[in-house]
Amino acid sequence: MTDRVVVIGVGNEFRRDDGVGLRVLESLRPLVPDTVRLVVSDGEPVRLIEEWSDSDLAVVIDAVRAGALGTPAPGRTYRLEIEQVGGEPLAAVSSHGLGLGNAISLARTLDMLPNRLVVHAVEVADCGYGTGLTPAVAGAADTLTTAVLADLGIS
Repeated sequence: MTDRVVVIGVGNEFRRDDGVGLRVLESLRPLVPDTVRLVVSDGEPVRLIEEWSDSDLAVVIDAVRAGALGTPAPGRTYRLEIEQVGGEPLAAVSSHGLGLGNAISLARTLDMLPNRLVVHAVEVADCGYGTGLTPAVAGAADTLTTAVLADLGIS
């Protein structure tokens, strides 16, 4: 594992499936060492950049609209390394107005990307008002937790 590590869960627990990043953070809390910073974010680009800019490894968990990347499949997960990510595709499918794609583009321009950036995204079904994840997304949260642990080198 690298020295400066941050895991950022993007979302809003009061917007149903949009809270998946926060659920993953809660699952990780007892499993990762204290040296790994776990951060809740609303996805605002400048705040994301501030959280990851001095990191060796940043792992971001975020929700995307189901079907935005093809046939809808709530609960389908994606793992992307920064080299695979451009500004517009993620900005267009994020469950937030401005978000991760914009943050990546801006950070790239300002030379404020972490040394390594991994994005875990999950297609969501319901981002309406309320709490609790839909069953498909709740199941994906467990998958994402395992995937993030692997990125951190924790088995």
